Amino acid sequence: MTDLVSDSKDMLLSVYRGIWRAAGHTLRTRTSLGRLLSTWHGVPGTLADAETIFALSSGHGRCGVAVVRVSGPASATALKRMAGLTHSLPPPRTVLLRSITDPQSKEVLDRGLVLWFPAPHSFTGEDSVEFHIHGGPAVITAVLQALGSMPGMRPAEAGEFTRRAFQAGKLGLTEVEGLGDLIHAETEAQRRQALRQMSGELGRLYQDWSHRLKRCMAHVEAYIDFSEDELIEDGVLNQVDKSVYDLQAEIERHLKDERRGERLRSGVQVVIAGAANAGKSSLLNTICQRPAAIVSPIAGTTRDVVETALDIGGFPVLLSDTAGLRDSLDLVEKEGVRRARERVEQADLTLVVVDCAHLPCNAQQAAVFLWEHLRSILPTQEQTDTAFSADRYLLVLNKTDLLPEDQRQRLGRELRQVSGFPPVCLISCHTNEGLQDFLTVLHSSVKTLCGDPLSGVPTLTQARHRAHLQHCVMALAQYQRYRDIDLALAAEGVRLALTSLGRITGRVGAEEILDIIFKDFCIGK
Repeated sequence: MTDLVSDSKDMLLSVYRGIWRAAGHTLRTRTSLGRLLSTWHGVPGTLADAETIFALSSGHGRCGVAVVRVSGPASATALKRMAGLTHSLPPPRTVLLRSITDPQSKEVLDRGLVLWFPAPHSFTGEDSVEFHIHGGPAVITAVLQALGSMPGMRPAEAGEFTRRAFQAGKLGLTEVEGLGDLIHAETEAQRRQALRQMSGELGRLYQDWSHRLKRCMAHVEAYIDFSEDELIEDGVLNQVDKSVYDLQAEIERHLKDERRGERLRSGVQVVIAGAANAGKSSLLNTICQRPAAIVSPIAGTTRDVVETALDIGGFPVLLSDTAGLRDSLDLVEKEGVRRARERVEQADLTLVVVDCAHLPCNAQQAAVFLWEHLRSILPTQEQTDTAFSADRYLLVLNKTDLLPEDQRQRLGRELRQVSGFPPVCLISCHTNEGLQDFLTVLHSSVKTLCGDPLSGVPTLTQARHRAHLQHCVMALAQYQRYRDIDLALAAEGVRLALTSLGRITGRVGAEEILDIIFKDFCIGK
């Protein structure tokens, strides 16, 4: 494979040298064409081998129907021998009821459905077969063993069918990642986001940026090589300048998404924090509707972080109960407090729980008390802030059943009017009073943190996407920095930006840029 790519590069370089020499030009030692060919990253659509693979594609365990998938050049042979087809293959994508037999012993293993998907109209782009059989472990094992006994067949490795689909150009890399997210989606919002990415929206956005960068790069490289001969139109670099500036601005806006897509994919980190014995563990159990944490009247019962995964209104949440924040001489509790503060720093949303019994009766004094309490819980870098983000903090006043009704209503009304305060929820984990309103506010906060996966432009879902896009922005900044100093270095910035985008989509190739050069510029006419 490496030799093939190397030979192809040498052949292309030789051909294009001939073209330029025929046009009366000498290919310079530091020619842009050499830089273009250095971006070659392989031949799309070339499979690593020609082996035929098979695997159980449905879930493991007993089920009504199991699907065994086969892909590769021996798929047709496997279908004929195991389905008893002596003559022609069945019509493509047509279900056929057949007896499934062992090709060696001719024993009938099961009676099920078979489907034939000839290349290139299959998931992998290769000849493929599906056996829909009964889902008992013995039946599945017998069919897989029968397939493995045939020459040229081997069990598929993890993700190998999807890898072949990518290599055949059936799926882009972002679509592959969307497919993986769809398989692992546990909530409705995760399903929607993964399905949108798998449909190719995110990939199309990145491909559009790549296409625009290829044009920029082709124009810059052509200008470097041929501007001295007046073969390039005036104003070409001005167009490149505008395109690079616009593209950099678009990518920077795309990056300013507050990590909504990544948060939705991995789950919102919600941390319950507060003083000892404020009712944090009771709140965790109330939200989970199960005794996930030990509840005790003894302060400092929780020493470690207690985590539980939840689905809140279709959004994934990892809810953490933490140790009470207080000074302690106990080494174990001190470690628990340290971990609690560490979790607050990492949290997407912090539920600050306060025991109402500790609040002053006067609403104004209660507000001052809560300001100080909030600041004592916040990460160090935020303790001097004069306002609290409504998206990152919720103030939960617990044990309201211990307050008189009029005081409770007045407290809630006046605290909600305090400027700069996070949302205030008054609840009682003992009586469940105010719980529904609290859950509504919690769901709203989580939804804001994740965003609507179906609206607007598709969001970033992978940390690697963000890293490559940040490199892309820095590379485009390099173009602007060296534009009037050294055009070759500026062109290198565009090439690096294109490579960064290609690492997201999985498609980087110099031949596409060469095509644009010949399409947009009639060199040597």
